[in-house]
Amino acid sequence: MLFEQAQALFPGGVNSPVRAFGAVGGTPRFMVRGEGSRVYDADGNGYIDYVGSWGPLVLGHAHPRVVEAIERAAAAGTSFGAPNPYEIELAEAIMSAMPFIERLRFVSSGTEACMSALRLARAFTGRDMILKIAGCYHGHGDSLLVNAGSGSITFGVPSSAGVPAALAELTVVVPYNDTEAIERAFAAAPDKIACCIIEPMAANMGLVLPQPGYLQALVDIAHRRGALVIFDEVITGFRVARGGAQALYGIAPDLTCLGKIIGAGLPVGAFGGRADVMKRLAPEGDVYQAGTLSGNPLAMAAGAACLRELSQSGVYERLETLGARLEAGLRTAIDELGLRAQIHRQGSVFTLFFNAQPVRDLKSVLASDAKAYARLFHFALDRGVSLAPSAFEVGFISLAHSPADIDDTIDVLAAALKSTPVQAATA
Repeated sequence: MLFEQAQALFPGGVNSPVRAFGAVGGTPRFMVRGEGSRVYDADGNGYIDYVGSWGPLVLGHAHPRVVEAIERAAAAGTSFGAPNPYEIELAEAIMSAMPFIERLRFVSSGTEACMSALRLARAFTGRDMILKIAGCYHGHGDSLLVNAGSGSITFGVPSSAGVPAALAELTVVVPYNDTEAIERAFAAAPDKIACCIIEPMAANMGLVLPQPGYLQALVDIAHRRGALVIFDEVITGFRVARGGAQALYGIAPDLTCLGKIIGAGLPVGAFGGRADVMKRLAPEGDVYQAGTLSGNPLAMAAGAACLRELSQSGVYERLETLGARLEAGLRTAIDELGLRAQIHRQGSVFTLFFNAQPVRDLKSVLASDAKAYARLFHFALDRGVSLAPSAFEVGFISLAHSPADIDDTIDVLAAALKSTPVQAATA
């Protein structure tokens, strides 16, 4: 009933495409409440949740300190259109964990952060072209909704209607984990590429990890060619480590884009980096960027409360322990059944690929059996485990998940893997 009502109001019945279950089939569940590791739908069914609002809820649903911070901020006023002290508190917390961010600007979404970072990089370098990595997603800005074109150097073609071809042609697309392709791209467009933008740990085509040395090579090549490097850590920031993937790998990007966890579930984004680059932003510089709700006090207060919790001793060790427990259980089930499947994990982020080959880039991701994943998804959902409704999204573990939650999840997913429809994915 709710979905029928929604279809009369919203395109496809949803306000973000993946929520429509188009990749897995069926009807989306309407969630009405979350508590700890669980969400509850409008029919009263409860689920162990591994969507976590697509990553922000690292503390779990309705964490008491986050709720308290939001309530306290809201009682004082929901928005001012003026600076507020919460901005300073959250910025200092971010910058203490990410020392490569010397100056910061808050915005209202990860998409906005990436769009603004690109404009800044173009202004700073005086160049128009950007280089992105196939399979990495940076929001729905026109310059970023681009697929690889044909040919050895893949100048972009629009991946969405409404994106001008002329703009897409300013974007060069190369495979993930391919250093030689980056070299070729710069050689084909000398002194034209303003920046490379990348998810340092790709998490929008499922979780695909960088090969040893790849990220540093990308930075070295870009800098040698006079281009900036933008790390999109909207997902990985404060998720795979307190300082994000850049801390995990010890690599310094020129600019970093953030979102999700820094708002603890409220709409937020941020971009920041080298002071000499950031000083080009208005009102200090000549690159215009503005936002009515940027630095919204509710989002700032929620994010600050979340990062205070994440600064406590043992937090990331706990997330790693829970992640390792889930990974070990699923690996055991996969090995016992001899399935063409593998689990990729880093800390509290994971993906199950139905694929016998190593998954290192978008091409190998797309060779996975998405239909097998769809069957597993529905089997799990019907038994109280909520996974991402797409084979090419990641799952998120929170601090609210208990070892018992993980064990129950392993039991459900192992049963799904043993079921006849999923077992069709065997070699």
